[in-house]
Amino acid sequence: MNTMKNIALSLIAAAVLAGCGGDDGKDGVAGAQGVAGQDGANGTSVFVTTQDVINTNAQHAYAVYADSLIAAKALKEQLAIFVANPTDANFTLAKQSWLAAREPYGQSEVFRFREGPIDNLTKNDAGNWVLEPEAGPEGAINAWPLAEALIDYTQDMDGLQNPENPSSLPAGGNIIADITSFPVIDKATIQAQFERGDDEANVTSGYHAIEFLLWGQDLNADGTYTANRDYSAGYRKASDFYTIENQMGQCTSGEAGAANEICLRRAEYLLAAADLLIDDLKSVVDAWTPGSGFHYVAFTQAETQKQSLAKILEGMGRLSYGELAGERMSIALRTDSQEDEHSCFSDNTHRDIFLNAKGIQNAFNGQYTRFDGEVLQGASVYDLLVVAGHPELANKLRGALEETMAKAAVIDTTAKLGYSFDVQIQQPELKGAVTHTIEALKTQTQVIKEVIEALEVTTGDLEGDTDEFGG
Repeated sequence: MNTMKNIALSLIAAAVLAGCGGDDGKDGVAGAQGVAGQDGANGTSVFVTTQDVINTNAQHAYAVYADSLIAAKALKEQLAIFVANPTDANFTLAKQSWLAAREPYGQSEVFRFREGPIDNLTKNDAGNWVLEPEAGPEGAINAWPLAEALIDYTQDMDGLQNPENPSSLPAGGNIIADITSFPVIDKATIQAQFERGDDEANVTSGYHAIEFLLWGQDLNADGTYTANRDYSAGYRKASDFYTIENQMGQCTSGEAGAANEICLRRAEYLLAAADLLIDDLKSVVDAWTPGSGFHYVAFTQAETQKQSLAKILEGMGRLSYGELAGERMSIALRTDSQEDEHSCFSDNTHRDIFLNAKGIQNAFNGQYTRFDGEVLQGASVYDLLVVAGHPELANKLRGALEETMAKAAVIDTTAKLGYSFDVQIQQPELKGAVTHTIEALKTQTQVIKEVIEALEVTTGDLEGDTDEFGG
């Protein structure tokens, strides 16, 4: 299995690298044509154009989504092994595979907020892939927080596990338990119940639905530090998936005594959700495939250089400010709410934060490290700024991004030392690292605005995706 995976990675890397050549230098930014600059990172002479930067960005979009797809397929294989033999050891391996799958996807978030496939992809009446505003698979892939009570059993935590409209729950309680309403659990069933009752909290698919099925609820209470939130993630047992013959009669739903059919349905849901994740990721990979993907072709065409460069910078800024600093960090910190942290069931939010920030830095540096460790390097926004006569601004943004990564690394390291993000936002002595990272993200957004102005491109509002900061 590892050999086949390495072959797949190598083939994808070859396809990406094959397209990394430059062009004739006739389509650079205003004032940059025929000018060589200095790469501040290593002192070597560089010459890049807007087209070079766009090509690199598109190739790296393909690589990061392809890595996410490869990792999702590996996750599905491990889930199938676990379901076929639901031991504690295989349960641990399934969880580890989910964690591994999050590593490349976390770095893909910078390709959002720019009218691309992840946000806007859909099929038209003729069955062709097209871009339609807000029709993309992002929600089905990565939506959070989710009302886990729609999917499976939960313990009441002040209603936080329920949909915003509890009446949207099925008569039988949840999809897995309600055999009458949902006699078959498959991809079609899961898709049909997504945002059931027009309730955005009713997320039935994607990484976090799988995460919930693997870890279960994180039963720490929200509130003040006196609540003594502990350091563990969810408490789900492997016995919730007991399906093989020598385990019959031992099926649980948190507690002993569940019908065998419930464990079978839970396993079916787990595998179907993984299949849906693979399908959704593949659609995005196909759209970004160099040379043939319809969005790759449109994004890299010479006629739309300015617009494509603007989209790169807008994605960086909007992820920095509204999504990461605001929705993913500030809300959880302000409300001391583990339900509002990104990966609340597994306590993997520290990696979400670090990887999202890393994706922004990757886009600026024209660099991405593949799932197998190979480093892809191409023309960067940094290079473009230097060539265009703005070396000080290039170094200013590079420094701001490095400062953010240093702050995010403290959150990451603290979690690895045993203090997960939900603990960090609660304990007074640990909150500072979270606050400092939020402020660093807001600062880098302001520098991105300066870069947008210097490169004379037009973007949307970088700060309009959140109300957290009074904007």
